Amino acid sequence: MKYLVMLCDGMADYPVDELGGKTPLEAAAVPNMDKLAETASVGLVKTVADGLKPGSDVANLSVLGYNPDDCYTGRSPLEAGSIGIDMKDTDVSLRCNLVTLTDEQVYEDKTILDYCADDISTAEAEELVKYLAENLNSDEFCFYSGVSYRHCLIWNNGTLDIGTMTPPHDITGKPIKEYVPAHPNAEKLYELMKKSYELLKDHRVNIERINKGLRPANSIWLWGEGVRANLVDFKEKYGLKGSMISAVDLLKGIGKFSGMNVVNVDGATGYIDTNFEGKAAAAVSEFENGQDFVYIHVEAPDECGHRHEIENKVKSIELIDKYVLEPVVKYLKSTGEAFRVLITPDHATPLSLKTHTNDPVPFMIYDSSKDNNGVKSFNEKTASETGLFVEKGHTIMDLFTAD
Repeated sequence: MKYLVMLCDGMADYPVDELGGKTPLEAAAVPNMDKLAETASVGLVKTVADGLKPGSDVANLSVLGYNPDDCYTGRSPLEAGSIGIDMKDTDVSLRCNLVTLTDEQVYEDKTILDYCADDISTAEAEELVKYLAENLNSDEFCFYSGVSYRHCLIWNNGTLDIGTMTPPHDITGKPIKEYVPAHPNAEKLYELMKKSYELLKDHRVNIERINKGLRPANSIWLWGEGVRANLVDFKEKYGLKGSMISAVDLLKGIGKFSGMNVVNVDGATGYIDTNFEGKAAAAVSEFENGQDFVYIHVEAPDECGHRHEIENKVKSIELIDKYVLEPVVKYLKSTGEAFRVLITPDHATPLSLKTHTNDPVPFMIYDSSKDNNGVKSFNEKTASETGLFVEKGHTIMDLFTAD
């Protein structure tokens, strides 16, 4: 038996007026998902328990069968592991976004214009983070570059008692005054954020971006704090040799800490311009090389939700269906071996809110050896009508892999 997870980050949504009262998933043409859904088990799963922040960290851990209550230590440590940082037990890791702020003279009077600085390229970002490291690294703090706008700050002998650190994608377009770190223990972190603006606002990379009509990455924004992560090996847990395919450090980190083979795909960006075909080809290659379980994570629907890009969110779902799901399922059918497919978002990212929610999300489990009474189309509405509800998200993997 082979197992494929098609994780469509942030795909779930609310009805959208511009789409005739349909959700993006309802509006999208997804013939491959719909075909599988006809004979699949379809329902809703609560990937994020009440009381937990509805982030991709918690939600993807749940989908993979890890109970966040037992193993979650913060988002950034998972990303730190992905980029090769060997954290000490006394380290605190923080996600370090490169963001675009407005140019008011006083830092706290500024507004976040863009949580990702127009999807700054990894090469540009690496130069900026290196510049920050040259000027701000110390015995206490150290900057590490990641992918695009996503980077890492390690705080030696740091503390998690720093108050609320708000994700920048939750406050895009809002003045930052109410969201800057206010806890006394976070004073040094806030100073780093302010110093980063002074260092970056006139940097050559940003001047060139402005001249090209692009937003500058003129500040860091710190959030997602946590301590060193440890996960039970996925193969020990489920008896399956697993692979993780994703563009983002968070998922790569989860894959690394759970003992999976982490696959890098050229041209994988985490947005709608990602290399969809490359992810499909990588999945096929992993199966051909003897892997039992492949987890394909596609970030694009989530990014479109954060940016209120209605047409792009619909398009991203259609691209996943056509260029990722279709070729991988076609390959699995060609082998003659029984296989299962789990398709689900990790969480909802409603266009109207531009941030994550902990609403239950639709899922389907297709088993090539079974003929279940499924639904004609796969979306939030049909999933809610079946009556199948998985209340504890981390049990979905048990359901998926059960004999």
